[in-house]
Amino acid sequence: MSQEICILPFFGQGHLLPCFQLCNHLTSSTNFNVTLLISSNHSTSVPSSLLQNPLFHLTLIPSSPPSPEHSHDELAKELQDILSEYHRPTRPVCAIVDVMMSWSNDVFKKLEIPTVAFFTSGACSAAMELAEWKAHPLELRPGEIRFVSGLPEDMALTYSDMKRRRHKPPPLHHGFPPPHHGFPPPPGGFGPGKMGPPKHGDQPRWLDEVRDTIALMINTCDDLERPFINYIANHVGKPVWGVGPLLPEQYWKSSGSVIHDRDFRSNRPSNVTEEEVVQWLDSKPRGSVLYVSFGTEVGPTTEEYMELAQALESCEQPFIWVIQPGSGRPGTPRLGGEPGSEKSKTEEGYFPLGLDKRVGNRGLIISGWAPQLLILSHKSTGGFLSHCGWNSTVEAIGHGVPLLAWPIRGDQYHDAKLVVSHLRVGYIVSDDLSKKVTKDDVIVGIQRLMGDEEIKNNAEVISVKFRNGFPRSSIAALDAFKECINKRFV
Repeated sequence: MSQEICILPFFGQGHLLPCFQLCNHLTSSTNFNVTLLISSNHSTSVPSSLLQNPLFHLTLIPSSPPSPEHSHDELAKELQDILSEYHRPTRPVCAIVDVMMSWSNDVFKKLEIPTVAFFTSGACSAAMELAEWKAHPLELRPGEIRFVSGLPEDMALTYSDMKRRRHKPPPLHHGFPPPHHGFPPPPGGFGPGKMGPPKHGDQPRWLDEVRDTIALMINTCDDLERPFINYIANHVGKPVWGVGPLLPEQYWKSSGSVIHDRDFRSNRPSNVTEEEVVQWLDSKPRGSVLYVSFGTEVGPTTEEYMELAQALESCEQPFIWVIQPGSGRPGTPRLGGEPGSEKSKTEEGYFPLGLDKRVGNRGLIISGWAPQLLILSHKSTGGFLSHCGWNSTVEAIGHGVPLLAWPIRGDQYHDAKLVVSHLRVGYIVSDDLSKKVTKDDVIVGIQRLMGDEEIKNNAEVISVKFRNGFPRSSIAALDAFKECINKRFV
């Protein structure tokens, strides 16, 4: 009988999608049965291709009504009941647990099921959090840099790295889903120190969450982040496997052709069709289009959106600008941020009224969801103004599209530093992100990004590594995971 592992994801879009791909890779490269433990609220978001896989199984965690009383203890009891009364002959030999779901660790420990911590973000963000804690960079003075033993010199900590604006998160949304998902916020809530740079002496939260695990899995690969994987492994003293990037199967099979998001992502509200986007892109010169998108959860302030609109109008650059409902309003959940969830009722946010008429066919403004992989894979796209969320960052790098980084919170700052300082495939939108980003900042950034041939060449060189399919180092990492589990249970 094949051994079984289970996966417990965090229920946010940037966490669910990589988990689905991890399930795909595990069922295709190992003989394990894989069970996904997921909230019944999100059962419709599981791809049909997974549901048809005989090695894949879906187990639903009952969704509880939103209430402050629905605590981690109750969630743990529900999980324990599911695992204790398993519908197959044996319990899992291992659980892969998203680090955001660390409340479950005690349950797996009680049932003697070893756990592997799963990071859906990259290795650089976790490594830099660790470095910032160990190096006490808040003591840095203007102009001073601090090298970190074990990390590349180009990732030395600087005074400007610490100058980040504190960002107010959507209610109960950073770290844990909104109340309608039935999952409460992390212990201690979202205190002042949770979103900005670390306080003096604070250790990364994930260190506690991986203490009792047998290994770590990270959504990355050696070609992008080997030094950061090694840095983490040396500190935690256990295996750390880069098993990504966990992107859709079509991404690895596209061979330089345009990818159609509709083939693997459910339709979401938008004012344009994929055909209209392709037609618009086809009309633009190669490498001329700037793609502007901040994802579904966070973005600039209303005032900064106004500055961005003025910059895009002033530049001669063709652009696609994706604007989510609720944009510019801090603390406001955005429409359609979670796959399979009901649409959030949200206040109307910023929208650049009249900009489309003023720029004419030079600009395409998308309200709602955009086919991002299609846009990034099209030959006309030459740059990406992005918040540097990990999925967006990897999607751009894999297609050789340079980035103009405008990080908003958390790991996005570290992803931006990776892009600008280490990989050298982009620029930062402002040297002082503690201040409002202005029209002039954006204009200068766009001009530098779109006019820099060296940056374009660097991006092209890295993207070539992704054209041979899913990285060999990540396949080897999945083999190492399989060997580790087999050794423990032979």
